[in-house]
Amino acid sequence: MKTIQTDVLVCGGGCAGIAASLSSARNGANTLLIERAGFSGGIITTVGLPYFDGLIDKPSGRFVVKGIALELLRRLGIAKPGAKSIDDLPPELVTKYWGSMWIPNVEHFKVLTDELILRHQDKLSVLYHSVACDVEVKEGRVAAVIIANKDGLTRVEARQVIDCTGDGDIAHWAGCPTISSKPLMPLTMHFRIGNVVPVKETKDAAKKVLIEAHQEGRLVNFYGPGLIFAFAKDECYVHATRVPADATNAADFTRAEIQGRKDAWTIFNEWKARVPGFENSYYIMSGPYIGVRDTRRIVGLNVLTLEDLQKTTRHNDAVATGCWFLDIHPPEVSVDKPFTGSGFQPKPYDISYRTLVPQKVSNLLVAGRCHSASSEASASSRVTATAMALGEAAGAAAALAMKVKSEVGTLDGVKVRETLAQQNAGPFSEA
Repeated sequence: MKTIQTDVLVCGGGCAGIAASLSSARNGANTLLIERAGFSGGIITTVGLPYFDGLIDKPSGRFVVKGIALELLRRLGIAKPGAKSIDDLPPELVTKYWGSMWIPNVEHFKVLTDELILRHQDKLSVLYHSVACDVEVKEGRVAAVIIANKDGLTRVEARQVIDCTGDGDIAHWAGCPTISSKPLMPLTMHFRIGNVVPVKETKDAAKKVLIEAHQEGRLVNFYGPGLIFAFAKDECYVHATRVPADATNAADFTRAEIQGRKDAWTIFNEWKARVPGFENSYYIMSGPYIGVRDTRRIVGLNVLTLEDLQKTTRHNDAVATGCWFLDIHPPEVSVDKPFTGSGFQPKPYDISYRTLVPQKVSNLLVAGRCHSASSEASASSRVTATAMALGEAAGAAAALAMKVKSEVGTLDGVKVRETLAQQNAGPFSEA
């Protein structure tokens, strides 16, 4: 079996992974990023969810995440240099009700992440169409990660490893303790419809049609009665499917993908046939993958809890700030309880470096939605901009560990925070 050696291996090129790999490389570590898709960007590009959630503290409008996340918005032409709040963003891309914003073109996001990777190719390499499939652990360290791609199986020996798989795969296979919510939140197939000309009756009719389709057996699972967003002049983005499943189970994950596509197609056809404004519409596309909210999370050296959010617990080793509401999606079908996004809204809260550090393995960090958090707290910290902040912290930590000849699991998180501050990143007080 071929062997590759590197300083830092980042598994997963989603929001956390792209930030982790860029941060690691910029801090001087030879870094390899592997990603199962043919592009990076995670849920934004592989699912087609065009939100930048967790960037903006909803009550104040202030950004609580900067660093690489805000850099990406500047490079997309969305945020101007020096932008500090929601008022500095184009109003047509802001949804004040949610305290969120849109990325108008996810294809541009794909190209941009590619460009940034290539710009750092002296330190950063990427292998797309590559997936981690096994881990070798020796003496409490990840000795190698086995990856699979068109070359076959390859051993990657890395001094430091960052798990940005979303499901905590590397940590789980390495024997680190993990937990899962019970029940898991449902999966959602996101899709877009073009040539929609909404009229006064469109919104209410769309809701009514979905309820009737469910009652008559044509639509099994959906958000009661669904989330529909105007995305462009004549295009709508639909966030209405709901598929209960465990995405860490291959058979269940496959079933969810099939059901999600079927439900999205059913919704489109119901609307086209029966809703004013959709008469001449067409189905643009669904995301390449169904969206996953909730699977495994590590039990780290610190666990972010609901109490931390409620009390705004402070940590000296905070490396990121969360601010999103408790975004909990119930798995059961409910036509009379529409999703409103009205969960508990915390004040900006600290996320400790120790939530990235799993137990039992000394050279592994976990960033993104699988970091160490309770079910309730994870419903806030799992979102895109927060994941980027956690990834950036993990990348900086991995590079720092290389410089000081240490392991990420024994680093002082305060030193990581200081490194992030030098990058204009880190927690709220320094963001």
